[in-house]
Amino acid sequence: MKRLCAPHELAEGQSRGFEIAGDKLFAVRKDGRLFAYRNRCPHRGIPLEWLPDQFLDHSASLIQCATHGALFLIESGECVAGPCAGQALEALRCAEDGEGIWVAA
Repeated sequence: MKRLCAPHELAEGQSRGFEIAGDKLFAVRKDGRLFAYRNRCPHRGIPLEWLPDQFLDHSASLIQCATHGALFLIESGECVAGPCAGQALEALRCAEDGEGIWVAA
């Protein structure tokens, strides 16, 4: 497991991008739970964010691709609207403890 950041560096309802050995990924905290995904839209294989650490829609309830507006469920990565509907983001195993937020490399 690779450490992404300290637990307090990813607040509730927030998203944050990371790069580990050239691999782009992001994490989201929702309802006290942590979710991590590879930062790649299944439609075009491009990064999702429109600005650094901006992966969520205006309501912070869905992940949104900045390029074509596809919307993904935070809890599963499933695309629920847009050109890749029915596909999903690639989920990464993650964990959290007092030392940090960790992701399987």
